[in-house]
Amino acid sequence: MTDFLHAHCTSHVSAMDAGQIQSHLAASNSWQLRDGAIEKTFPFANFHETMAFVNALAWISHTEDHHAELAVSADRCVVRYRTQSVSGITANDFICAAKVDSLVAFIG
Repeated sequence: MTDFLHAHCTSHVSAMDAGQIQSHLAASNSWQLRDGAIEKTFPFANFHETMAFVNALAWISHTEDHHAELAVSADRCVVRYRTQSVSGITANDFICAAKVDSLVAFIG
């Protein structure tokens, strides 16, 4: 996923095939394929830390113009990426996943 960390999302993407997705997931930090999206649960000690993470993730989403589906609870956030415009998983999803992992490593 380190290759994705320094990349930026683009508007010209196509859906990855199953082999590409599995290859990138194998190199990821605990992201999983679930219901047609890549997903990861981030646990936190409390609501304040969870919301700080959500706000930082919102900044990444704004910067990359690529948005995640979030399920926010008091002590965790489930993050899901899927590119709606192509009805599949694209490099943009892995780019944002890598940036979110980097964020957690930085604040963790």
